[in-house]
Amino acid sequence: MSRITKVAIVGYGLIGKRHADVVMRSTEMSLAAVVEPDEAMRSKAAKLGVPLYSSIEDLFATGSCDGVILATPTPLHIEQGLLCIAAGCPVLIEKPIAVFANDARVLTDAAERKGVPLLVGHHRRHNGMVQAAKNAIEEGVIGEVRSVQATCWFYKPDHYFEIAPWRTKKGAGPISVNLVHDVDLLRHLCGEVLEVRAASAPSARGFENEDLASAILTFDSGTIATISVSDSIVAPWSWELTARENPAYPPTDQSCYLIGGSLGGLSLPDLRVWRHQVEPDWWTPISATSLIYSSEDPLVVQARHFANVIEGKAKPLVSGIEGLRSLEVVEAIAKSAVTGMSVRVSQVDDYEVLEATAP
Repeated sequence: MSRITKVAIVGYGLIGKRHADVVMRSTEMSLAAVVEPDEAMRSKAAKLGVPLYSSIEDLFATGSCDGVILATPTPLHIEQGLLCIAAGCPVLIEKPIAVFANDARVLTDAAERKGVPLLVGHHRRHNGMVQAAKNAIEEGVIGEVRSVQATCWFYKPDHYFEIAPWRTKKGAGPISVNLVHDVDLLRHLCGEVLEVRAASAPSARGFENEDLASAILTFDSGTIATISVSDSIVAPWSWELTARENPAYPPTDQSCYLIGGSLGGLSLPDLRVWRHQVEPDWWTPISATSLIYSSEDPLVVQARHFANVIEGKAKPLVSGIEGLRSLEVVEAIAKSAVTGMSVRVSQVDDYEVLEATAP
C-alpha cells in the first residue's frame, strides 16, 4: 500500500480552505492539522475534525506532518517559511513568495543551505492548458516565439476595498497583487526576462496605488511581450475569467494571451493554433486547430506534485528560486513605472525605497 503523505495547512482563509478540501479528497495525502490564530476561523476549521494549532511553533512542538502549505498573507511568508525550513519540513508557499525579492532571497538561501524543498504556489503552471501550450511551443508547433500579448483586465467592486482598506494603499495595486501570476506564466512559456519598461496610471478611485499598468518585457530568447493589468476595467480578458480554474469567477469564452510565432499563432486559454495551410504567407488561407489538454483542477495536480516532492519522487516545478525570479520581474516593472526608465531585472535592490517615495 502506498504511503499517505501528511500535510498541514497554515491559514484557513479562502485559499486555505480550498487547499484543505483538495488534501482531504486526496487518496495520496491526509490533512494532518490546521494552523490558524484567528478564533473565528479556528471554529470553522474545527469542523474538519483534525488537530488545530494557533501557531506553527505549536504544530512542530506537539504535532506531526510531512509537509506544510502556507496559505497566509504575503507579509507573513518569510517568518513562517523560515520556521518550516528550520524544522526541516518541506513547504509550499502561496504566491507571491514574499513582498520583496530581497526578503525572498533570505528564504531561498535558507532552504538551499538546509536542503529543504521549497515550492511556490503558482498553480497555473500545473494547469493542463498551460502544459499543452508549453509542449506545443517546445515541439516547435508555432516556430520561434517572437512576441506575446497578455491582458489582465477586470473590475474589482468597491466592497473589495472596503472590507480590506490595505488594498487601497501604495504597493497594493494590481502590479504587485495580480501581475505576478501572469509574469510567472510568461516566464514559464518564454524563458527569463532581461529588461522591462513600464508605465502606470494613478487610481481613478483616488486610492494611493495605481489601478492600471502596462509593460514591455524583453526575454533572453529575443521574445518581446506586452502585458497590461488593471483592476478598474470592465472586460472579459483575464486569466480568472477565461481559464475556468476557480468557480468563483463567471467564465467567458475569450482568451487573454496571444503568442505569436514564426510558423503560427497560439491563443490561451482556448488553445487554438493558427497556421497557414502550406507555408507562412499572408496571401494564403489561415485556419485554426485546437490542442487537447487535461482538465483536472490545477490545485489538485499541484498538491499531488507537492506530495511527490516530499516523497523524493519529483523535483519542484515551481521552486522557491522560480518564485523569486518572477517577483524580481514584478519589482522591475514597478520600478520602471515609477522612474519612467528601462530596468534590468537584476537592478531592483532599491525598489523598496522607490515604492515608499513614489508620487
